[in-house]
Formats: sequence, structure tokens, C-alpha cells
Amino acid sequence: MNLLQVYKKMLSFYGRQNWWPVTDAGELSPTYKPRKRLAENQKFEVAIGAILAQNTNWKNVEKAIVNLNKAEMLDCKKIANAKQKALAELIRPSGYYNQKAKKLVLFAKYLQKNYSCKVEKLFEKQARELRAELLSLHGIGNETADSIILYAAGKPVFVVDAYTKRLLQNFFAFQKTSYGEAQNFFEFQLPSDLDIFKEFHALIVEHAKRFCRKKPDCKECFLNNICQFFLSEKNAQN
Repeated sequence: MNLLQVYKKMLSFYGRQNWWPVTDAGELSPTYKPRKRLAENQKFEVAIGAILAQNTNWKNVEKAIVNLNKAEMLDCKKIANAKQKALAELIRPSGYYNQKAKKLVLFAKYLQKNYSCKVEKLFEKQARELRAELLSLHGIGNETADSIILYAAGKPVFVVDAYTKRLLQNFFAFQKTSYGEAQNFFEFQLPSDLDIFKEFHALIVEHAKRFCRKKPDCKECFLNNICQFFLSEKNAQN
């Protein structure tokens, strides 16, 4: 079974995930819903969320975003001019809050200096050039950069996270895999489609939380008949 078939089976089982959740006007908390396009402030929010999501789960990120919204601080100019200590308190739920506050301030200052805080100007660049620029910034690595490119800039790159690597290890018997190798595995086998890349990444996260955990729940998994981990475990018992 190829990757596209795996994607279709996951989509049929879980339904659309509608990532990335963002805050709508007049609300405080980001929500998952179909959106044809994002407003510029929502694109900025995705970028902020991608930085906050480092080394934590989304529930903690959401709490931090709600705090920023309540304080009316989810704004490029305000973050660029914020005192890091005060900002760190707002994003405390996301963990590593002092380091992340520094990253957010530097990112916002960069946007202010180079793009007049217009994140859409930055996102006009081609994906490869945009990725290189994001990676040159303090505190932005591969996963964060690609999350921004995929979900905020709307350009088809496949995001690789710990869940993606776990799927590769269990389903396809990959061992130690670099970020680039894992990304190539998906991008070479899938059509370069923005919607598929978004949904598949989100579906992998959902699948990893339900079945493909650190200690996999293979017996209940609807994909166990194609999972190398399950099949090898089954053969070992026979």
C-alpha cells in the first residue's frame, strides 16, 4: 500500500482535521474549521503558534495564545516592542517560556525591520527561498519553518515531526531517519498538493495519539494489516 492510499484510509477513518487552528475575529481561542483563506493577522498567529509549539503539545500552546489574545498582544508591533519578561509570563503555559519569548520578540523585530510587520510580504517568496530565510532566524528549525510555510504561507512542503518519524519507523521499518530523508519520502510519493500535505500531517498526529503511540496499540488499529511493526510482532509470536 502506497502513501496516498494510507492517507485516504486515514482521512476516511478520522475525517478532515482542518489544521492549523486560528483565532477568528472577536474570539479568544483558536478553533479548527474549514477556511478558504487566512487573514494576515491569522497568518502571523500561525507563525507565532509554530514557535510556541516547540517541545510541547497544542493544548499548552492554545492556553498561551488565549493569554496573548486577552492581553491584546497577538500583534507583530506589540510583540516586537514587548518586554521579554512580561511576554514570557503570558506564554508561560507553552513551556520554555523565557527562550520562546526571546524567539518571538526577535521574529517580530525581524518582520518589523524587513517587512514593516507585513507577514504576507515575507510569504510572497518562493518556498525554498522562504525556508532558507526562516531557518536563518534565531530559534527556528526545520519543523517550525515548514509549519510556517505550509500552514501560514500556504505553500506545499511536508512537515516532519516526532509523530511522522514514528509512523515511518513502525509502518515502513525506517530506522534513524534525518529530517530531510523523512520529508523526501513523503514529497516524492505524494502529489505536491497543499491540501493533502496539510491534512496528512494532521492525520498522522491524530493517528499517533490514538494508536501509533510510543507503546503502540496495534490490535485495535485499523491499519495494522499494513504496519511492519505489527506484522513483525505477529510473526515473532508464531
